[in-house]
Amino acid sequence: MSKQVKVGIVGGAGYTAGELIRLLLHHPHVEIGTVVSSTQVGQPLHSVHDDLVGDTDLTFASELRGDEDVVFLCLGHGNSREWLLKTPLPPRTKVIDLSNDFRLAADQKAGGREFVYGLPELNRAAIRTADSVANPGCFASAIQLALLPLAAAGLLREAVHVSAITGSTGAGRGLAETTGFTWRTGNISTYKTFTHQHLGEIGETLVGLQPGFGQPVRFIPYRGNFTRGIFASVYTTCELSVLEVQNLYSDYYRAAPFTVVAEQEIHLKQVVNTNKCLLHVVRHDDQVLITSALDNLLKGASGQAVQNMNLLFGLEETTGLGIKASYF
Repeated sequence: MSKQVKVGIVGGAGYTAGELIRLLLHHPHVEIGTVVSSTQVGQPLHSVHDDLVGDTDLTFASELRGDEDVVFLCLGHGNSREWLLKTPLPPRTKVIDLSNDFRLAADQKAGGREFVYGLPELNRAAIRTADSVANPGCFASAIQLALLPLAAAGLLREAVHVSAITGSTGAGRGLAETTGFTWRTGNISTYKTFTHQHLGEIGETLVGLQPGFGQPVRFIPYRGNFTRGIFASVYTTCELSVLEVQNLYSDYYRAAPFTVVAEQEIHLKQVVNTNKCLLHVVRHDDQVLITSALDNLLKGASGQAVQNMNLLFGLEETTGLGIKASYF
């Protein structure tokens, strides 16, 4: 591709925006034009994202230039819709939203746009032709990737049980007691048990793949005493043998460049700082257990957003995302 994709980022001071900038600065087909922040206008990007020192001299702006090919919205939940309605963009400008404002089917129309749910392993063809994409939630990505093959085969019969832990960056950059070092270190806790906001998008996906599925997804999220990553354990009743279910998963993800079905048990260090989701599938009695691990800021947010951008502009899906795990 000869033409560079001109990018604008709105809400540029948060964690997801920082990771997005880091990825896009090294993307061979991208030009970052403007990074908008209402609180940091005129300040260099590296004054907030200090891992970018030496990588860019860009400063935060108060508004977009208007010539963007794609705009990433990295605003807080509930703010993207309001911003889009107040700031109409040219029809040719594509939008990728990283909040939860447009993920549910009832919410996917706004400002003359119609958002496609941006989980590539589910909606790759629709993403390619979309004008706007709703990036999935981080927990939702990990849990759905653990369940897509079963739902697509119509094999979900009973309730699905999920226990998943996330790092402190999942709570965003804003200060709160439960995100501070002294609270998190040596500590663990549950939150939003059975009520987490990502259950809505998970439920819609499962019913879309397996119409009539009406069993609950019983989800217990944990706050972890580490900074980034999600590790989820998902189990439900399954009639297949262990070999059959492993083959089902391997076949389903054969063409998915970032979702890998591992033969051995997985752990979090294998995925931190990558756009991978690793899955491991085993069977215990009549239960299939799928463990799922990803980086909440990359495959769970900014990396997946870049993956969606690549699909929108006809680029190789993996472009700019060949990054190695921070293993040691």
